Amino acid sequence: MKQQWRTFMLGWAIILIGSLIAHLVQTSGGITIKDVRFNGADGNTISAYLYIPPGVNAQSPAPGILAVHGYINSREVQSGFAIEFARRGYVVLAMDQAGHGYSDAPAFAAGFGGPAGLSYLRSLDIVDTDNIGLEGHSMGGWTVLAAAAAYPDDYKSMVLEGSSVGGGRSAPGTTQWPRNVAVVFSQFDEFAASMWQVPKGSEVGNSENLKTLFGSSSAVNEGQLYGDIAAGTARIWQSPPVTHPGDHISHAAIGHAIEWFQRTLDGGTPLPADNQIWLGKEIGTLLGLIGFVVLTCGSFKALLTMPAFASLQKQPVQFAYEQRSKRWWLVLAISALIPVISFYPFMSWGAQLLGVSALLPQSISSQVAFWGVMNGIIFMLIGKVIKAQEVTFSTQLWPSIGLSLAVIAISYTSVVLADFFFQIDFRFWFVGIKAMNLMQFQIMLVYLLPFTAFFLLALRALHAGLSVRGDSTARYFASNVAALMGGFLLFLVAQYASLFLSGFLLTPNEPLNTIVMIQFVPLLTIVGIFTSYTYSRTASYVPGALICGLFVSWYVVAGQATQFPVN
Repeated sequence: MKQQWRTFMLGWAIILIGSLIAHLVQTSGGITIKDVRFNGADGNTISAYLYIPPGVNAQSPAPGILAVHGYINSREVQSGFAIEFARRGYVVLAMDQAGHGYSDAPAFAAGFGGPAGLSYLRSLDIVDTDNIGLEGHSMGGWTVLAAAAAYPDDYKSMVLEGSSVGGGRSAPGTTQWPRNVAVVFSQFDEFAASMWQVPKGSEVGNSENLKTLFGSSSAVNEGQLYGDIAAGTARIWQSPPVTHPGDHISHAAIGHAIEWFQRTLDGGTPLPADNQIWLGKEIGTLLGLIGFVVLTCGSFKALLTMPAFASLQKQPVQFAYEQRSKRWWLVLAISALIPVISFYPFMSWGAQLLGVSALLPQSISSQVAFWGVMNGIIFMLIGKVIKAQEVTFSTQLWPSIGLSLAVIAISYTSVVLADFFFQIDFRFWFVGIKAMNLMQFQIMLVYLLPFTAFFLLALRALHAGLSVRGDSTARYFASNVAALMGGFLLFLVAQYASLFLSGFLLTPNEPLNTIVMIQFVPLLTIVGIFTSYTYSRTASYVPGALICGLFVSWYVVAGQATQFPVN
């Protein structure tokens, strides 16, 4: 095998191994997974994965569970719950909320798609309609509450994971409604104040809202059964020791949901709650994510030898510094800290200035794009003020555009193939790379402009301001990754150290944006790898910036909620 193709083939090999592992875990024991579509309100299409246990058919129906993810997530995030429910003999419909994943926009419409999901689940002849459970995380909890409000007699029990009743998001909870509800709200949940009006997650038992739901005049006791299952008035509160997004990768949080449905639904195949295998799928999809990064680098390396792109091959590389100095460390610190310091204000200003429209239909995407463009301008200005040795670059635009498009086309193909053959995307936790539908592709073309502008400015500043002659490959990559994501990593360590020690974030009024920030660590690590790999082979920041612009635009848009319908 020619040396230039080795990394390319290695990427495919890692993807194949990871995809097989993930697929074998999620279909363990003969579970079948179908990618389904059904009509929601006003004819909008809702997408879902349908998990069918072995031996279930119209002659032998099984209990059903509607499982729904939270805001700016998708059906894949629920796979830990769905896998374990299906292993216990439940038919599981893991749906994309309205405006999320492959479900039609807008988000938040028609009960978030919840009533349509419950109706579809009940329409299946393989489902025992007398034994249906509802499970939703965060905004997914409000989705299943909307289903319960629309069809109060069409389900038997529910689990609210990191979610709440009332508060303008659903009907207020009472001792009679919802039916047989388990509240699983974690000790370190970032949304305790907005969800249950208490300072921190560990104090949810004192919430007046929860006490009303449970019919208790005193603090609710964790793990104690209130009410009566047969009468539909049963309630229980559980508080696993994790965060809000941590529910998805928590054996305790998933175990509490398993236990509740085994207590409240008839049928299925009993298994101990701690008998869980979902982590194997997370490992498999993580390998797929790693393989994706390796394949992208390998594709660049291989294509660079083609005649159409040969002119981009490595030119003499110039360096900003002969060795690390106090100025270098100052530039590194500024590069790492300014994006973090500006994150919350720029996200807020982006929301206020850009809003949501047909042109910019995704609120979070618009905010991140605004943050990016503003930081790109800041980096450009810093480069003019704090000058190192002058660095000139090779900037062949058209070959760079062609090469970046070809590289991303190969990487995108790997995602499509993994989805088609194995019904997975590449992810760990809620950081996932998934294929786009046509609507998302159209949206991506709009956001591509500001994200590409950010990377052209930021990565030029990176290589012009921090490159050091004589660095080893490992040190070179590490320096670039640290400059891009190091500030976010340090800040998040401080944020969650504060949360775990005191029960409060350092920025208690920014729970959503703090969770959004978590994605910046792996995302900017991947950007650091891409730009280091491409620059070291071309002496140009342009190909890497274009690849990163395409990749990040795709990643962000495919994973966000679309609040405005796009025709």
